[in-house]
Amino acid sequence: MAFRVSGAVLGGAVRAPRLTGGGEGSLVFRHTGLFLTRGARVGCSGTHGAMRAAAAARKAVMVPEGENDGLASGADSAQFQSDELEVPDISEETTCGAGVADAQALNRVRVVPPPSDGQKIFQIDPMLQGYKYHLEYRYSLYRRIRSDIDEHEGGLEAFSRSYEKFGFNRSAEGITYREWAPGAFSAALVGDFNNWDPNADRMSKNEFGVWEIFLPNNADGTSPIPHGSRVKVRMDTPSGIKDSIPAWIKYSVQAPGEIPYNGIYYDPPEEVKYVFRHAQPKRPKSLRIYETHVGMSSPEPKINTYVNFRDEVLPRIKKLGYNAVQIMAIQEHSYYGSFGYHVTNFFAPSSRFGTPEDLKSLIDRAHELGLLVLMDVVHSHASSNTLDGLNGFDGTDTHYFHSGPRGHHWMWDSRLFNYGNWEVLRFLLSNARWWLEEYKFDGFRFDGVTSMMYTHHGLQVTFTGNFNEYFGFATDVDAVVYLMLVNDLIHGLYPEAVTIGEDVSGMSTFALPVHDGGVGFDYRMHMAVADKWIDLLKQSDETWKMGDIVHTLTNRRWLEKCVTYAESHDQALVGDKTIAFWLMDKDMYDFMALDRPSTPTIDRGIALHKMIRLITMGLGGEGYLNFMGNEFGHPEWIDFPRGPQRLPSGKFIPGNNNSYDKCRRRFDLGDADYLRYHGMQEFDQAMQHLEQKYEFMTSDHQYISRKHEEDKVIVFEKGDLVFVYNFHCNNSYFDYRIGCRKPGVYKVVLDSDAGLFGGFSRIHHAAEHFTADCSHDNRPYSFSVYTPSRTCVVYAPVE
Repeated sequence: MAFRVSGAVLGGAVRAPRLTGGGEGSLVFRHTGLFLTRGARVGCSGTHGAMRAAAAARKAVMVPEGENDGLASGADSAQFQSDELEVPDISEETTCGAGVADAQALNRVRVVPPPSDGQKIFQIDPMLQGYKYHLEYRYSLYRRIRSDIDEHEGGLEAFSRSYEKFGFNRSAEGITYREWAPGAFSAALVGDFNNWDPNADRMSKNEFGVWEIFLPNNADGTSPIPHGSRVKVRMDTPSGIKDSIPAWIKYSVQAPGEIPYNGIYYDPPEEVKYVFRHAQPKRPKSLRIYETHVGMSSPEPKINTYVNFRDEVLPRIKKLGYNAVQIMAIQEHSYYGSFGYHVTNFFAPSSRFGTPEDLKSLIDRAHELGLLVLMDVVHSHASSNTLDGLNGFDGTDTHYFHSGPRGHHWMWDSRLFNYGNWEVLRFLLSNARWWLEEYKFDGFRFDGVTSMMYTHHGLQVTFTGNFNEYFGFATDVDAVVYLMLVNDLIHGLYPEAVTIGEDVSGMSTFALPVHDGGVGFDYRMHMAVADKWIDLLKQSDETWKMGDIVHTLTNRRWLEKCVTYAESHDQALVGDKTIAFWLMDKDMYDFMALDRPSTPTIDRGIALHKMIRLITMGLGGEGYLNFMGNEFGHPEWIDFPRGPQRLPSGKFIPGNNNSYDKCRRRFDLGDADYLRYHGMQEFDQAMQHLEQKYEFMTSDHQYISRKHEEDKVIVFEKGDLVFVYNFHCNNSYFDYRIGCRKPGVYKVVLDSDAGLFGGFSRIHHAAEHFTADCSHDNRPYSFSVYTPSRTCVVYAPVE
């Protein structure tokens, strides 16, 4: 084989071809400046100096003769700005494991708007002027990184496609494998393909700590690594010789009887690759999110599959009236009991549930049903596993993570990313892009954002809303800037995509656009609402304060949208309680059948369960979330299969015999019309469809006209609808006057007391309520209603 070299440095090792017959190939090593890993040196942790460290450096990157590697040259990059970027034709160099791409998507123009001055946040909230120094420093750092990415990497669009260069990438001539591991002394690619021989395919390292090898095709043109075979990278490191799963691996599997996972070279034949058939839905005006976990989504005690979820669960979600499904535990995680939050392989979908093609078919089916698919993505921390995760990947403590205590989350026992490192930015930004591009996810719910944004991680801290808590020395500015970059990337390249941040602190500017100076999320999770309900449920509802409930639900920042929820998966975990369990406890096991008499506990519990959910949706935010099964008051907690363990402190925690009995969702209970769970499910379905029809969560008009503490009544308007809640445990009120904005005739459109919903049918739905021209509760018109105890009723004007 003959080689021609241009450029100053030979960037990677090339394995001699395995010739089984005649034939000779030709490869060109072409000079390019974009593949460089800026600042990728051992011990280099700061973004700012690292970005400039190798600005003029050059490197030879191997590409087949006559092909384009899809990246600009160093000369090109000086002119490569971030305003309009056209996606190149990559048909000649296919990313390993990529599905068949839509031709129009490849050719469309991708836009990542350039930074503005970031000053609009001070117009939105003049009180931020007192923290202008911090906020302007934050925005200047963001602008500087954007500029450096434009200069050295060809822009954010190209930078976020680094999965086309790192990891395994297949071309017409063979496979290139690259890995950033600056701490390693030597590296070799090993696997089934070379009988795990560490001397067969040794890699070479450039000055930026990137190891590389090219494996040419076999003489008969077949791939040098068979699809589905096991692969690892063997490195001699400061902590010894270790075999690691490649950091950019696209699929990993745990073999039966083994504990560590194995990386899998995933490059299925064309006839096996899934082809998307359905367009992604447009972003809805209001989000109604059904939070799910594929593995526990079966009524049977087992690990469910992508295929079963596609066929059985997605139609259920659609029927219930939700317009988005949020899926947890997609990124590969070796410990099932981590709920998917201790990620080991960031680019690989969990193999417990099926193949990457199965996941793609699930997402495509959801799109066919008109459902958005949001991924619960984890960029806040990583598993501390060293055998199959990123921890100690190159034998050092400072590879992708901070060193010392700052790099370890003491409560989660996980590693914390160094967001000031150039290669961490490359890895995480490309990871976000990968899931949107390859799998067609419609957006993300970013987990653990509070932990990212503060060096104290939000632990043992009480947030009061004081701006000093958000913009001070405890703020990890590098992390906040990463969040700005990833939101910039997502919204620039995928304008319909949705980003939701799990932040408990309430940081101002969190859900404002990046170009205005904000962090850039579309929504914040309104986490205080669920906490408030749990606090209230520990008390008698006779002591509940109406003003306190309303304040918690509406206490959010102007122009910053929220996704609200009464409970999520957090409240369903073992050790905690769902709302239904708080309300009905052990009575749920004996008195939920309709052929048995109810109890006061059950009647109270079902009534309040419906009221809590509707008032949360009505006042709590512009989006709503429910964890699967909680819509009908799922009676069991979640307990992942586990054995006994002894903590480092010496404390012994008994296991559950590795049982899946409490790691499932009993959808059959909500479907059984002979159980009271069915009425609760019917109410949740009616609630979702009411919002679908009236879009009240995002209505421009909201007015709370009554918070009566003695009557225990709350009345508010959303759009043209009037919501009436009577939280009194005993009192029902006849001819109860409520105010409204519009004159006319009103009728009931939702009634929690309806018999279909497990109520007592005390309200006459055919009744018409005529307004009077007399003001009430500062409203210009009013009408009278009957409001029974522990009910919520929604009235709409008759068309």
